[in-house]
Amino acid sequence: MNTQPLRSIPLEMLADDQKRLSRVWRTAFGSLIAGFLGLLYHDIVGDMVHDWYRDPDYSHGFLVPLLSGYFLWERRERLGRCLKRPSIWGVGLLGCGLSLLIVGTIGAELYTQRMSLMIELAGLVLLIYGWDCLRLLSFPIGFLVFMVPLPAIVVNALAFPLQLFAAKTAAFCLFSLGIPVLREGNLIVLAGATLEVAEACSGLRSLLSLLALGTVYGYFSQREHWKRWVLVGLTIPIAILANACRVSGTGIIAHLWGAEAAQGFYHTFEGWIVFVVAFALLVGCGTVLSRVGSSRRSASN
Repeated sequence: MNTQPLRSIPLEMLADDQKRLSRVWRTAFGSLIAGFLGLLYHDIVGDMVHDWYRDPDYSHGFLVPLLSGYFLWERRERLGRCLKRPSIWGVGLLGCGLSLLIVGTIGAELYTQRMSLMIELAGLVLLIYGWDCLRLLSFPIGFLVFMVPLPAIVVNALAFPLQLFAAKTAAFCLFSLGIPVLREGNLIVLAGATLEVAEACSGLRSLLSLLALGTVYGYFSQREHWKRWVLVGLTIPIAILANACRVSGTGIIAHLWGAEAAQGFYHTFEGWIVFVVAFALLVGCGTVLSRVGSSRRSASN
């Protein structure tokens, strides 16, 4: 009886088949979980998008997912080379996100529900691709935090101190310029007009927008992580001082030309000008930070 010798299969082919099977499994399983998360968060994300459209303080939320997608696309080559080793810890992270969603739903707290989405995304990446890929995608996922509107209790806690600071700073500036002024809480009383530093004038909107913009600028302009954190931290005092200068400018206009001249188009246009100036200051700080240590490196080279 003739027997044909068994053909040996190269180890390379077995390894390629195993990688291909693993890739198919990850894609199928990941798509299944992603589809479940899509159904779970469909209404939550829809309501959040409505808040972006309705609330000018969070109109920048439309840009945040696009920028996060760009950060993800920018890492595509490194993701291809990244070691993909699924981790069972992803199940725990998914469970934490789901628990947070349940707690937020029971307590009717939208912020908790929406923040749980980022935890679920991180858990999905960890479960399907592992720690190396999660570390690589931590910034694109974390950047999505800027699209979530703050809860009302936090807004109220932040807005009023910002209103008082802007009113105090504006009153001091006006008094230093020789303009008769009296401050009563968040009211600035001039000779011919009374200005109220309302919640919309607290500067919280420009603070949140500049914080997101400063994070993007720091990511592109700085290589060292500590410089990026410093630049992000500088956005807070810059935004607060810029808003105080805006209120001071409004007081000067109201003193010279009346309260009506400080309202309407001028008030809106002034806000844009001050925001541009604040970002220019941030760019200046970034330029200085970029030069820190550069002379030392050039000398060593």
